[in-house]
Parts: sequence; structure tokens; C-alpha cells
Amino acid sequence: MAWIYLALAAVFEVAFAVSMKMSDGLTRTGPTVVTIISVIVGLWLLALAMRDLPVSVAYPIWTALGAIGTIVLGWLWLGEALTPLKVVSVALIVAGVAGLKVSAG
Repeated sequence: MAWIYLALAAVFEVAFAVSMKMSDGLTRTGPTVVTIISVIVGLWLLALAMRDLPVSVAYPIWTALGAIGTIVLGWLWLGEALTPLKVVSVALIVAGVAGLKVSAG
């Protein structure tokens, strides 16, 4: 169950980052509310995951999945550039996440 909590926490991490961008500096009410709710729910789910997962595994995976999701949504939804360096960087993040997952058992 901890891995499910962690995956859901990562979804809320992505929602937090994208909605914060869309809030225009927290000046637009709707995206600002989504930002605040996403932060609270994401951290709560991360805390639930950390009941069973080591912090040295859970936190880096959470941030990595959040970063990957944010890069992908930034490219697909917000029209941000997806450069070759970003693609290589995402591949390295994926490799790191895989290594952490294997080390956690």
C-alpha cells in the first residue's frame, strides 16, 4: 500500500507544481486553491507512504516522479520546450528511481 500512497503523492506533487504555475504568482483564485489542496494532500500521502518506506527511498522517489510529471505536463500542456538535455536528464532520473526502488526491496 505504501507504494500506492507514494504514487498518488507524486500525482499531487505534479498538480501542485502545474497549478502554482497557472496561478500567476498565487493571484488567480482557482489555481491557487488547487495548489494549496495539492500540497496538503500530497504531503499527507507522502507521510502515509513513509510509515513503511524509508525516507531515503520515499522522498527522492516522490520528488523525482514529481519532476518527471512536471516536465512532461510542461511540455504537453504548457508548451514548454523539451530539449535533448531534458530528455537525457529525465532518463537519468528514471534510472535513479529504479535504483532506489530496487534498493528498497
